[in-house]
Amino acid sequence: MKRMMTIGVAALAATALVGFAGDGAAAPAAGVGPAQRAVPRNTSPPTVQGDLRQGQVLTATNGAWTGNPTSYTYQWQRCAPQGGTCADIFGAAGRSYRLTAQDVGREIKVLVRARNAAGTSRPVDSARTSIVATNTAPSNTARPTISGTPQVGQELRAEPGAWTGTPQFGYQWQRCDVNGANCAIVSGATSQSYGVRTADVGGTLRVEVSATNVNGTARTTSDRTGAVRAAGGTGGGTTTGNAVNVSQVSLPNRLLISSVRFIPTTIGSRTQPIVGRFRITDTRGRGVLGALVFAQGIPFGRVSTPPEVRTDAAGFAEIRFQPQVGLVFRRGASVVFFVRARKAGENLLAGVSARRLVQVRVVPR
Repeated sequence: MKRMMTIGVAALAATALVGFAGDGAAAPAAGVGPAQRAVPRNTSPPTVQGDLRQGQVLTATNGAWTGNPTSYTYQWQRCAPQGGTCADIFGAAGRSYRLTAQDVGREIKVLVRARNAAGTSRPVDSARTSIVATNTAPSNTARPTISGTPQVGQELRAEPGAWTGTPQFGYQWQRCDVNGANCAIVSGATSQSYGVRTADVGGTLRVEVSATNVNGTARTTSDRTGAVRAAGGTGGGTTTGNAVNVSQVSLPNRLLISSVRFIPTTIGSRTQPIVGRFRITDTRGRGVLGALVFAQGIPFGRVSTPPEVRTDAAGFAEIRFQPQVGLVFRRGASVVFFVRARKAGENLLAGVSARRLVQVRVVPR
């Protein structure tokens, strides 16, 4: 009797187990652990590889996953630059994607999902690519222009005009005769702005813009300005008619770093230099010719440290800085510059010298 009861209990338990398994859940197979039944989970994000030019093919890598995925699905997205919104590219659902004209000037990323017998993961996106370039060299569609007054002590500013090919721009100012002929480059005048100086009087000025992308470089020049006039009044909020040589500045009069401007206004990459434009006046408001201006990024190693530069007849000095490997590109970061103006022959931190700290934001492109 006891043996029959034991068999009956075992049979009842087996029946209950079968009934439970058949109620919507399969009985676990021998040797299959919980980790093998889990939906895949990403442990290293996908990446995008390929040449970022129109017509070239990008390929997605899957990244690393747990759960032994058996297949992957993809969705490519096109994004507005500098953190702008992204949207699915219709029909771009394969592991590879060929860049089109619509992608030029945009960033690209890919979303990857992994599947196994337990199900499909949530989508995991790659980092954005850099901006997609065209597959041709830049071409000018509207000439550069110059704004400002062609008078000693005034500042001219170049606009690059319109170009195809999403290029980076460079500038070279040129001095011409009054008829616009016999043009020659102005040494060191390679920023977007230009301080008109005494050597320009009686002539005209123009700017040559170079546009560069991965496919090449193209150049074109602006129209020339009118004839450059000597200083004789005020303009742009600065006094220019009574400039003095630094040798005439003595205590109790001192030097002042009266204005600072950086072009561009933020640091966007290690390949794009930044130009600091500093105006030195004395405490009477007069522009100072021949003052020695030094500027250095702090802490050291974030940007290059150029030598001192002398101010021109309007009191301006331009210093070109190149971002270095020590500069960290993240939003909210900045570079502090120590700026000093001095009179040659005097102690660096004494006499009529002036010092100032200025800051430039880092905005990754």
